[in-house]
Amino acid sequence: MEKKTPLISLDSILHATLLLLALVFIQEVQGIGVNYGTIADNLPPPAEVAKFLSKSTIINRVRLFDANPELLRAFKDTRIEVTITVPNNQIPRVTNLTVAREWVQTNVQPFIPSTKLVRILVGNEVLSTANKLLISNLVPAMQTLHVALVELSIDSHIKVTTPHSLGILVNSTTPSGARFRQGYDTHVIKPMLSFLRDSNSPFMVNPYPFFGFSVDTLDYALFLPNSGMVDDVTQLRYTNMLDAQLDSVYSAMKVLGFEDVEIVIGETGWPTKGDPAQIGVDPMSASEYNGNLIRHVTSGVGTPLMPNRTFETYIFALFDENLKPGPTCERNFGLFWPNMTPVYDIQIMRNTAIGVAHYRHKSRLIIMVILSFIGSWRGLIFL
Repeated sequence: MEKKTPLISLDSILHATLLLLALVFIQEVQGIGVNYGTIADNLPPPAEVAKFLSKSTIINRVRLFDANPELLRAFKDTRIEVTITVPNNQIPRVTNLTVAREWVQTNVQPFIPSTKLVRILVGNEVLSTANKLLISNLVPAMQTLHVALVELSIDSHIKVTTPHSLGILVNSTTPSGARFRQGYDTHVIKPMLSFLRDSNSPFMVNPYPFFGFSVDTLDYALFLPNSGMVDDVTQLRYTNMLDAQLDSVYSAMKVLGFEDVEIVIGETGWPTKGDPAQIGVDPMSASEYNGNLIRHVTSGVGTPLMPNRTFETYIFALFDENLKPGPTCERNFGLFWPNMTPVYDIQIMRNTAIGVAHYRHKSRLIIMVILSFIGSWRGLIFL
């Protein structure tokens, strides 16, 4: 009987398996973003920060609150995805196409592709400013900047959006009942969502359970075991406040017909220090929130209304910012000290034992699945 040559060699399958595992491992290890604020006088040089993040942490996304050229040069060749920001006071100017082109020529073109710029944010929480000039110019500025990117054929790599506080929502007792504020909903947010859908850009929100919890809901805010909350309309149970906040945004978007637009978490975090009267403001609570946050948003579980999803998430913040005004907590959201040692452990260092064990466990599961697949097809490939 003639021996047939296998259509696919086992060596080829094993090589492909190892390559797949390597790719999966890289993707798993890198998957969280951070806000890099600089309102401080004790921060390390940007080049050292960029090197530290790329070599020593699982952080692979950074959001900047401006377009500081020193910071943009620092992330050159690091493969870290960088988001830059048009400051609020520049929004009216960039509605002019000539100005938008100049802004892109100055703040984008000199740094790409060596710096991996992926997003331009037009302002920060503009709708919360109640500044009519900024609000009326927000969407036009987004559209004009997008046109400037299209003209350079870089719009597929660099997207335009803007982050919002949850103040854009009307207070609701249930996530399913949430709506955008009247006036903003049809005049600003609806055309904005239309632009985001057409340009394949995300809707960015800044949910902060820290600013919404009470003594009775601290565990609910920290992703710790609690009795949860049931939405009376959908009968869905919520076991953490972040899910309820995200589903509130989703519900408001759905009412306008834009539930298919991706939601990105532009800011969220928990401070380590606050004023004397504040409860739940300490390193332990910050560790609980941010550690559980990372596990939750990368798990693929999603939320009750958005199941089986992961969420691109940017933790606030990389460092404490000792020159920020306001209450004590505003200056104490940092994940790292200025010497770049962790303020607390949430397994974002590449050499974290728990983190490595987690990824090894996932790799073993993938190996088992692939070997099972090979076993099932072994007889077929030699026919």
